[in-house]
Amino acid sequence: MVKIFLAFASLYFAILLLSLGTGLYNTYMALSLTQEGVGQAWVGLLMSAYYFGLVIGVKLGHVLILQFGHIRAYAASAALVAVMVLAQTLVPYMSLWLGFRVVVGIAMVTQYMVLESWLNDQAEADKRGVVFSFYMVMSSLGIVLGQLAITAFPKLDTSALNAVAIAVSLCLIPVALTRRPHPVLKSQAPLKIKVYLKLVPNSLITLFLGGMITSSFYALGAVYAAKQGYTPAQVSVFLSVCVMAGLLSQWPMGHLSDRLNRLKMLRVNAFILFLLTLPLIVFSDIPLTWLLVVVALIGSLQFTFYPLAVASANEHVGPALRVGLSGAVLLAFSVGAALGPIVAGQLMDTGGPKMFYVYTASCALVLALLLSRAHTAKKPKVLDEPFVPMGIDVQPAPVVSELDPRVDLADDISADPEALHHVAEMLAEDKDELVIMPNMLVDEADFSWSTHSADVELSGSGRKVDGVDSSAEAKPESIRGVESGSGAEIKSAANSELSSTSERIDSSQDKS
Repeated sequence: MVKIFLAFASLYFAILLLSLGTGLYNTYMALSLTQEGVGQAWVGLLMSAYYFGLVIGVKLGHVLILQFGHIRAYAASAALVAVMVLAQTLVPYMSLWLGFRVVVGIAMVTQYMVLESWLNDQAEADKRGVVFSFYMVMSSLGIVLGQLAITAFPKLDTSALNAVAIAVSLCLIPVALTRRPHPVLKSQAPLKIKVYLKLVPNSLITLFLGGMITSSFYALGAVYAAKQGYTPAQVSVFLSVCVMAGLLSQWPMGHLSDRLNRLKMLRVNAFILFLLTLPLIVFSDIPLTWLLVVVALIGSLQFTFYPLAVASANEHVGPALRVGLSGAVLLAFSVGAALGPIVAGQLMDTGGPKMFYVYTASCALVLALLLSRAHTAKKPKVLDEPFVPMGIDVQPAPVVSELDPRVDLADDISADPEALHHVAEMLAEDKDELVIMPNMLVDEADFSWSTHSADVELSGSGRKVDGVDSSAEAKPESIRGVESGSGAEIKSAANSELSSTSERIDSSQDKS
């Protein structure tokens, strides 16, 4: 593991500096605006502008990298971030700051895309999990260090913005001096959100509400603590404890999720989060020690919604659609992240700082109630997939998702519009509990399916569904003969074989 870390040390160092600048920038913005008496609605709006920039920057950054290359796009983006941050020291109009924040979001997500492309392109297939874990740790550590760095600026003057510009500029050095070859930027898979809404609706709902909770914490958590009378140093500890608890809790939470029903875990976690916020709503003047204990517990729950929901989604989507799934979960989370600070800020402006946790409690309760309507007894529609820890920062660059060890780029069909169209049509025609595996449009042993009532197990390179072998060797001639044919032939043969297999499954169940 040490060799892997050292092999990518320059990129990890750049990620650390970029995340440090992000953490310091957002924390400073929240505290300085609060100190100047700016309303929470404006603070939330300025923070949402940054997250909005992150969302639209995914497309714009991709175009920029394709046109000018990785290093040029990265250098231009870093320069743009530094200019926009320093411009806030010269321009006192918050209406213009909204535009600055959007540009910063666009440029920062482009930087993340460049760094992630390098990691993804250079990582060996069997080392992707380790590379992904180091990425997650370094980006999360950078966020925490940035939040703690605000203690070096007790007066909350513009020198903090100078430090942000320095951090962003320093992250240019390891990239500019790298000897690694330029990575190949792959075309982005078309996002058929309706396909994933049908396949994993509960996961996408969880990610949307989880994004609203997470971004509101990063945007307005510091405002809440400052309004409670805590010093900037205490506020930084408040933020860091919550974030570190969220990071460290992913391993025990993952251990449990690999053994329990993940949908039930999400429901229980949402309800416990609702209960934990009640003391912060009801009681005033909570001692700092007790506050830190409570927010540590809150952080261990709110920052694990994302990885638990992604793990649950991967249980219900075959390997051939996992790249597209990554885009869908990032979109759901990012849209929630862009909306969250606006809603929370308006509530705090109307009802005071305690409305911050009223908002968090409301999101958690809504999530628990929505998930309570889901069928938690359903088995995964594909083989069980392990929990993978994820970063705790809000950053929707899609490239790093390809480092996820659950994603197999060799078998993915997410970039094939025709294949996705056929999957959407077959899902629309699916009226019963027999689920079409979304990886059925590729060859080898990928034409397979399962039912909730059938016992699914590996059998060599294929699977057996109540004794029905779906391996490549046993694949019917009707499927083998059209693997290279037109989409219509594939769909026709797939539906025919699906019907035949359903009858065989029902027959074998009746005999048993």
